[in-house]
Amino acid sequence: MEHKAQAITTAEFEEKVMKADKPVLIDFWAAWCGPCKMAAPIIEELAGDYEGKAYVYKVNVDEEPELSMRYQIMSIPSILIFKDGEVIERGAGVRSKEDFAKMLEKAFD
Repeated sequence: MEHKAQAITTAEFEEKVMKADKPVLIDFWAAWCGPCKMAAPIIEELAGDYEGKAYVYKVNVDEEPELSMRYQIMSIPSILIFKDGEVIERGAGVRSKEDFAKMLEKAFD
């Protein structure tokens, strides 16, 4: 399966998220996290659905602890929605595709 949600690092964060010209959805996850594995296909689907309209990225909390601390990620998966470099919506845990889409849609209002 082709991954549409790209992994990003702390080094890329400023350019790809803070300066993004479209809304951004970020999935904070870890390889050992069961609920993260359940959410992953949903995030991939959203990445396909919103291609060209929003960016969808994944941040591995074990590999990027600085970002996890900066955004106070206490549980995973955590989904953050950014617009103009600001977090406008956040949620933790596995949710339906519709719930994640509703979160992202707020960035288009």
